[in-house]
Amino acid sequence: MLDRDGSVLTTTGPVRPSDVRLRRAQSLAHQSGVAVRIARELISQKLAGQEHLAREKLRNSSTAEAIAEARASLKFANTIAVIRQFEAQAASAYWAAWHTVPILFPQRDVWRLPSHWRIFGTRKSPLTGSPRLAVNPPNAMLNYLYAVLESESRLALAALGFDPGIGVLHVDTPARDSLACDLMEAVRPAVDAYLLDWVTREPLRREWFFEQRDGTCRLMGSFAVRLSETAPTWGYAVAPIAEWISHTLWSTLPKPARQLFPPTRLTQNRRREAKGESPSVPRVATPRPLRICRTCGESLKRGRAHCASCAVAVSTQGLIEAARLGRIATHTPRAEAQRAATQRRHAAALKVWHPSEQPEWLNEEVYREKIRPRLAGVTVPAISSALGVSDPYATDVRSGRRIPHPRHWHTLARLVDISNA
Repeated sequence: MLDRDGSVLTTTGPVRPSDVRLRRAQSLAHQSGVAVRIARELISQKLAGQEHLAREKLRNSSTAEAIAEARASLKFANTIAVIRQFEAQAASAYWAAWHTVPILFPQRDVWRLPSHWRIFGTRKSPLTGSPRLAVNPPNAMLNYLYAVLESESRLALAALGFDPGIGVLHVDTPARDSLACDLMEAVRPAVDAYLLDWVTREPLRREWFFEQRDGTCRLMGSFAVRLSETAPTWGYAVAPIAEWISHTLWSTLPKPARQLFPPTRLTQNRRREAKGESPSVPRVATPRPLRICRTCGESLKRGRAHCASCAVAVSTQGLIEAARLGRIATHTPRAEAQRAATQRRHAAALKVWHPSEQPEWLNEEVYREKIRPRLAGVTVPAISSALGVSDPYATDVRSGRRIPHPRHWHTLARLVDISNA
């Protein structure tokens, strides 16, 4: 059970007899050297996720390269301190790339928002110098999602028989479960990607958040419930990583030959393999972000950007803007030159054409009654190519909105296979 600010109130989970040998291996991880191996793998997975997000979603290749360089250096790290150093280098570049990410709000809410709510900003709160006590909505959402992820990590470790408080990367403190914080590192980029997709594609409502007197941004209870619905997704994500940690620590223990691997209580992979089934577990679908109108903030169905009342005004404004851009485009020097060339070409064609060349049977009555109705079965490109006119003009000729010059009637008659009235 999580409080509105993301702090854990109560944790419940499966009660199983745990193997004391596994907890002893966990306690001796630093002495056996396996702590460095586990920490290196967890941070490597974290940096791989950050690199992919920076490259594919933030479109920042320089940041992605900096993270990739830090990840490549991890293979040479042989102490926890060095691993933390490379992680810090990557984090500095990673969160700098987030600084200018715009945060969408409905237009009706923008006027009453502080300026620092409109961008992601720095990950460090000015109140604490750390991510704690976020001062804008995206960082408050991220803190809450991380709290949900930490709870799922704690439950996964407890189910496997670990002591969540004895960590390998984070320093042991009375106020946190260090191994749960270690485990969640590998899944943080997945949480980041979920938040980034939300804030860049869908607007946030002002009433989902409130600001305390000291500037701390908090989530309203109803919105916190929505974020907590992502818990099964993060539980699925941490399960195989928690079992990998269990397997790695298990490998340092003396054990009977008949018990080569620890149980896979979270993914049930061993049981499925014994039955000849695929070891993979169906993914849990992440809840979709709430869809709201970009103008007024009303709830919407999927596939819409504006509610019915706002869509008319938005569409009208869009048409006005498109018309303005169209007028500008048709009066550029290039457009004027093309128009002049077309007029000269048609003037030359009119000059050399004589009405006496027209067949006697071909007159306006024949065109209206016999030729024009058959043009409905001819494609616009065919008419445009035959007459040497633009597609819009050919469309008007085909629909009957325009009667072309008499010099074109004979060509159109041949096009619809009329040779004599």
